[in-house]
Amino acid sequence: MAKRKLTFTYVSFYILFLPDTWRVFIGIAVAYFFIPAILKPNMATGAIVMLYIMCTAIGYALSAKPGKWISNAIKKLILKDKIS
Repeated sequence: MAKRKLTFTYVSFYILFLPDTWRVFIGIAVAYFFIPAILKPNMATGAIVMLYIMCTAIGYALSAKPGKWISNAIKKLILKDKIS
């Protein structure tokens, strides 16, 4: 198989179809919506950053199935019957 030329479109579709992309987005969304509810006014910046990173990692770890589902749905939507 010949090597594909690395173009913006190729990289964009590769990132779009990758389940890990959606897992990262889900992890960030979980942290964005959940962490403000548990922050205390006297927390240091380091503690806040640590909470966001921990919650993002937990969201990433828990979103394996939804990430795969979103990725497959996008493949079906865009590629239709060209999926091998």
